[in-house]
Amino acid sequence: MILSDHRILEEIEKETIKIQPYNREFLGSNSYDVHLGKHLATYKDKILDAKKHNEIIHFEIPEEGYVLQPGQLYLGVTEEYTETHVHVPFLEGKSSTGRLGIDIHATAGKGDVGFCGNWTLEISCKIPVRIYKGMPIGQLIYFPVDGEVEVKYNSKKDAKYSGQPDRPVESMMWKNKF
Repeated sequence: MILSDHRILEEIEKETIKIQPYNREFLGSNSYDVHLGKHLATYKDKILDAKKHNEIIHFEIPEEGYVLQPGQLYLGVTEEYTETHVHVPFLEGKSSTGRLGIDIHATAGKGDVGFCGNWTLEISCKIPVRIYKGMPIGQLIYFPVDGEVEVKYNSKKDAKYSGQPDRPVESMMWKNKF
């Protein structure tokens, strides 16, 4: 079951869902539109290693936009900082974004109960496309949880992405033991 606009508004009022900045016009019938932040990043190395801390290079999207290139992974970030304390948030691309050939995440569309932060986006494209800071990039939908959550994400001692800033965050796979 997905929360409706009315239920999302109720949860915002109760502060179990926080969205900053929040604008009522971005609330759809069952989702909230999020926007591309001004920061992008790319990895320094051409070959990534899952056991290594792969460093990224941050840069800002200029006013005239930035042209994404196929075959390149970009890490982006949402303008919006969100907190979700009793629901499971999912971030999906908007159809208008997809119709430009832009994917906003490779695999990480689901958040966890207790996620607090800006969302890092794993952006790729099918053809070259110019993007702009502040453009609608995705939509958050919220699912209720059945049962009590024992440990929320923001309370886990090993939560690698808790409190993400308004800049893209690189993979923390290297922190796993394998």
